[in-house]
Amino acid sequence: MSPFHFSLFSRDEIAIGGHSYGAFMTVTLLAQAPELFSCGIARSGAYNRTLTPFGFQAEERTLWEAAEVYQKMSPYLAADKIKAPLLLIHGEADNNPGTFPVQSERLFQALKGMGKRSRYVLLPAEGHGYRARESILHVLAEMTEWLDTHCVGQN
Repeated sequence: MSPFHFSLFSRDEIAIGGHSYGAFMTVTLLAQAPELFSCGIARSGAYNRTLTPFGFQAEERTLWEAAEVYQKMSPYLAADKIKAPLLLIHGEADNNPGTFPVQSERLFQALKGMGKRSRYVLLPAEGHGYRARESILHVLAEMTEWLDTHCVGQN
């Protein structure tokens, strides 16, 4: 039995999701604790810290000064451990330092290349935060469909 046994919920009923740093945490947890979640939703995150070589969060050292830290903090490099289906959403015009769309594109390519269930939604003309009504409605529809399909529980 898993050390993370829940008596009130089954894994099939628990999803995880987040935006920006929350997306990073979502993918990290899917890689480090794959038995906990039925699916994940990650929006506009940074998953490969080697693509932000001049620091991130509180890390001020460069990639070349602290390569091991950058590697350990990159869930992209543990994509092979992700078991749950993952929905990636990103704004096409995201210019937030470290969360350029290439982060989601590369993670999606890695997951698909390994035959894992994933979907990548690129929102035209959207930045790090989504503003257009059409984009917000699109995101809500995508997330609802993803949860209805991949986090259905036993009932």
